[in-house]
Amino acid sequence: MHHRGLMRCGELCSVRSLALLWMLFRNFHSCSLILVQLRFGFAWVSHQYNANNSCSMSQRKQVRGESNANRVILVLMCVQDQTLEGFEESMTSLKEICRGLPLNPLPENKGRRKGIPHAPVRTPNLTAQEKKLALRNALRYFPPEVQKKLAQEFAEELRLYGHIYMYRFFPDIEMRAYPIGEYPCKTKSAAAIMLMIMNNLDPSVAQFPQELVTYGGNGQVFSNWAQFWLVMQYLSEMTEEQTLVMYSGHPLGLFPSHPHAPRLIITNGMIIPNYSSRDEYEKMFALGVTMYGQMTAGSYCYIGPQGIVHGTVLTVLNAGRRYLKAEDLSGKVFVTSGLGGMSGAQAKAAVIAGCVGIIAEVDEAALLKRHKQGWLMEISNNLDHCIARLREARKNKIALSLGYHGNVVDLWERLVYELEKTGELLVDLGSDQTSCHNPFNGGYYPVQLGFEEAKQLLSTDPGKFRTLVQESLRRHVAAINKLADKGMFFWDYGNAFLLEAQRAGADVEKKGANKTEFRYPSYVQHIMGDIFSLGFGPFRWVCTSGDPKDLATTDSIAMSVLEDSIRKGVSTSVKQQYHDNIRWIREAGRHSLVVGSQARILYSDQRGRVSIAVAINKAISEGKIKVDVQCDILGETKFLKVPPSNYTSYLGLSCAVPGLGFMSLWIPSYSGYSLITCCVYSSIRPRQYMAVQNFVGDSFRGATWVALHNGGGVGWGEVINGGFGLVLDGSKEAEERAKMMLSWDVSNGVARRCWSGNAFAYETICQAMKENDTLRVTLPHKVVDENILEQAVKH
Repeated sequence: MHHRGLMRCGELCSVRSLALLWMLFRNFHSCSLILVQLRFGFAWVSHQYNANNSCSMSQRKQVRGESNANRVILVLMCVQDQTLEGFEESMTSLKEICRGLPLNPLPENKGRRKGIPHAPVRTPNLTAQEKKLALRNALRYFPPEVQKKLAQEFAEELRLYGHIYMYRFFPDIEMRAYPIGEYPCKTKSAAAIMLMIMNNLDPSVAQFPQELVTYGGNGQVFSNWAQFWLVMQYLSEMTEEQTLVMYSGHPLGLFPSHPHAPRLIITNGMIIPNYSSRDEYEKMFALGVTMYGQMTAGSYCYIGPQGIVHGTVLTVLNAGRRYLKAEDLSGKVFVTSGLGGMSGAQAKAAVIAGCVGIIAEVDEAALLKRHKQGWLMEISNNLDHCIARLREARKNKIALSLGYHGNVVDLWERLVYELEKTGELLVDLGSDQTSCHNPFNGGYYPVQLGFEEAKQLLSTDPGKFRTLVQESLRRHVAAINKLADKGMFFWDYGNAFLLEAQRAGADVEKKGANKTEFRYPSYVQHIMGDIFSLGFGPFRWVCTSGDPKDLATTDSIAMSVLEDSIRKGVSTSVKQQYHDNIRWIREAGRHSLVVGSQARILYSDQRGRVSIAVAINKAISEGKIKVDVQCDILGETKFLKVPPSNYTSYLGLSCAVPGLGFMSLWIPSYSGYSLITCCVYSSIRPRQYMAVQNFVGDSFRGATWVALHNGGGVGWGEVINGGFGLVLDGSKEAEERAKMMLSWDVSNGVARRCWSGNAFAYETICQAMKENDTLRVTLPHKVVDENILEQAVKH
């Protein structure tokens, strides 16, 4: 943001005040001229703005002069995001992290930093030989002269934390998404990737930043900090004739390619299925040979919890329409759990949807973080107070987000108690967003223990911890069942909650159905399924200038595109979704949704996302978007999956959502670029065609980067997801790439759902074929007479 007029030329301040003024200047996203004159213990500070939004080290000069009365020092420097240490500019720090591993001298080992959340201790149960192997693997990144020193501390990390994170190499830089022009690199594609990596590791965004975990408890950006340094170095050196290859966080290297090839290829956790189990993963991760990247952590595409706010808003709204027959959710109560990474979106989503949201969270740090960010209105650790506030807000139809600092099982059981005591059902809608894909390593905490006590048990007796988690899950489900029997509607949010509850022996199976069916639906299958079949899915962008004005400009473009599409005529179902998204954009601007980079998300179908991408690309070419913007299209796991065991009638058919995505756009001030990224999800274990097909198909349709992951948000070994990134530069070629990639991305998924027999998908893909005569999809024929099947199997 440009802070014009914050300080006028000629203002006099003390040297002590200068430090405070410098802290203000360090957040300026523009270049300034600073003149400092030291006069008898005071500092005279003046500045002026430079129209050029970039400044290289070669532009930094120092001029000295002297007078008889006093010494005068004039210093000309850039003040883009400076750090106080040494009054150095941000470009210096960014250049430092792009020079490769700091080895001479080694940085000071400060260990785990205090005051920030840390990942739970892992328990890989390595043998003595495996511990040696883990150390040998880690030391491969370092020359022999430092290996002896590092071996000791790496062994200590492995012993204390169950993994070698290489804390010594935690970079001493303000980790965030810097304006894209500040990254010292040879290609804008590389700069976009660097920006997204640093946003994923921003402490305001990342769940456990020092362990390189973005969200989900174990969604890694990298496996260790050596990989971060090497990747940043490779990206700074990359040309348009090279491609960086990543194996589960490990940079294999830069390989010769060509300008139309992807600049980055990512694969995470590509383990042979026979070895893709949870126990095997813990061991392999500790050995440093694989990594679980969730969906947007290891592909460098996370935009903070806003990435799921919109989908949660739509889920709650459509759940109200379908199950409560209500367009207005005022006075309706939504109870759920989780305020960590993606789950942090639930509080804001409840308020935007207009209902009363009560969200339980065991980690006080997560509660305070969301409250400070403005995502959570109130916090209480007292259930009596929570119930009183619930009743009050419900009665007065006040939109409220209340964070309960405690275990969600206690909250559910208290609601059962109120029901049995008063006969009053206080909850209308319910779900869960604990990280149940990782229940025995900190993704779910048992109700029998306090948070700190549970963390201690996890590290000292993981077997007992597992037993308590499963007992807690059984209590959890028992309370939900009692409330559901009285009319509450509960759904699985794709976090493997019902799957893990079933494994724990909880009563979640659907009566009279097969064992793969649950008594509660998944949000994809029952709430959002038809919407996905229309081709709708997440579409997101990041304004890398950090200027909210640029975000507002892109918001306006997106709304105009959707409104224009409505005027031209769309089906009733599509029109409703467009209206929901227009409403969302208008609401989003006033709900403080930005965490980390300036970002926005909406849902759109193929026509909408292609039109928005083309309109933004045109705005770049015309200079209407004046600074860097990065648009990412990235289909989030939370919106693109069915829990692995909740296949119901879709088992063996194509039920995954089309690869819709995370759109990122960025435009340097001197030309204009836009980046589009998209991830797709394949949710049926026996069939992972769509994710792999998108990964391959994207790579030869002009993708800037492509990614393929094991696990997604459901869990290791449960699903495969893939995605892409695409840079737009305002050119006609970029426009054609956007049309080709986005059309393929959506049509691939819709065609798959069409083949499964979904009527909406059939209609959508037929319309797509009418609009593009080069698209030809195999359409299914229905079996019109079920009797022929009965007769056939009798013979």
